[in-house]
Amino acid sequence: MAFNFSKVLEKNEGSVLIVDSLNLAFRWKHQGRTDFCDEYVKTVVSLAHSYRCENIIITSDLGTSTYRKSISDDYKQSRKEKYAQQTDAEKKAFEDFFVEYERTLVELSKVYPVFRFKGVEADDIAAYLVKYRDKFNFGEIWLISSDRDWDLLIQEGVSRFSYVTRKEVTIENWSSHYEVTPEEYISFKCLTGDKGDNVAGITGVGPKRAATLITAYGSAMDIYDQLPIDSPYKFIQELNANGERLLTNYQLMDLITYCEDAIGADNTAQIDRRLIDGNFLQQG
Repeated sequence: MAFNFSKVLEKNEGSVLIVDSLNLAFRWKHQGRTDFCDEYVKTVVSLAHSYRCENIIITSDLGTSTYRKSISDDYKQSRKEKYAQQTDAEKKAFEDFFVEYERTLVELSKVYPVFRFKGVEADDIAAYLVKYRDKFNFGEIWLISSDRDWDLLIQEGVSRFSYVTRKEVTIENWSSHYEVTPEEYISFKCLTGDKGDNVAGITGVGPKRAATLITAYGSAMDIYDQLPIDSPYKFIQELNANGERLLTNYQLMDLITYCEDAIGADNTAQIDRRLIDGNFLQQG
């Protein structure tokens, strides 16, 4: 399988499409498909064409984050328990899906950089690429993922497209998606938690109350510094009693700040060698 990316017209210089590969593969898993390799690669190339990206980088999970498990044993534990309850037929379907997914990564790696490290999640690799975009001489970045955790990476010149909602999240349309600013989004997540990753927020604090707390007291770190807060409200009492959870959640969910810890020095060095020493942008 060979794809000539030079056919893409009117490319933005240095622009990069960063793909959350397993997340995108679930597009076909939800359809019960196990023959999606060719279609997957064509979809990635089509997205790069649509967003005028001259470079493509594939990021992939390889197991649960070792870094986050060292902070919280409960991290993603609910997923492990859910998978343990699968029927034999469901387990076989998952196995067949992952066989095709692995084949897809092999095909992608023939043309594009595929970054995958044991105990590291795609979120952290994407965060590292965004954090050091100037070092890599990246121009505009488009993130391809339905995972709203990736919105922590959005800034000027960095946007996300979700294949699930078919919507874009950009710095320009941010307020149509969230009631907090991009800078406040990490505090929002620290307060509300992440059910999918089994990260507990503060009981009684949903999106509306999180936004109100941030407006009244500042960032999650500012809120922590002001505890205990005098209030008869039960959710404030929960906040007072579980303030340390905000600090833990920062470590678990602040992708930009902790991406190097989550990836590891040896692995970040591999990324640097591939993208800098390998003249990645000149090879697109």
